[in-house]
Amino acid sequence: MAKTLEELVRTSDLPVFVDFWAEWCGPCRTIAPAVEQLARELSGRLIVVKVNVDRQADAAARFQVQGIPALLLFVRGELKWRTTGAIPYAQMKQEVLKAIG
Repeated sequence: MAKTLEELVRTSDLPVFVDFWAEWCGPCRTIAPAVEQLARELSGRLIVVKVNVDRQADAAARFQVQGIPALLLFVRGELKWRTTGAIPYAQMKQEVLKAIG
């Protein structure tokens, strides 16, 4: 079992989708249902991790998150897609499917 986000990203056989967010962030709350839907629809094909930047500032810093929501997708440890800001669910899913094949 991975102990850190870095370890999970590096060692996971499944792609890892990371949502950096905060409770006070309006756009983060806006996309939360889309992130949850993505996790449900791609269950077994994708690991979805939510990282609260207020509680895990070190993780946000290590992944160079400068604005939230920040969405990152890693495949076998390699960053395949990244965006900052709220995006529609259809676009989110399209980008993820394009990256994971």
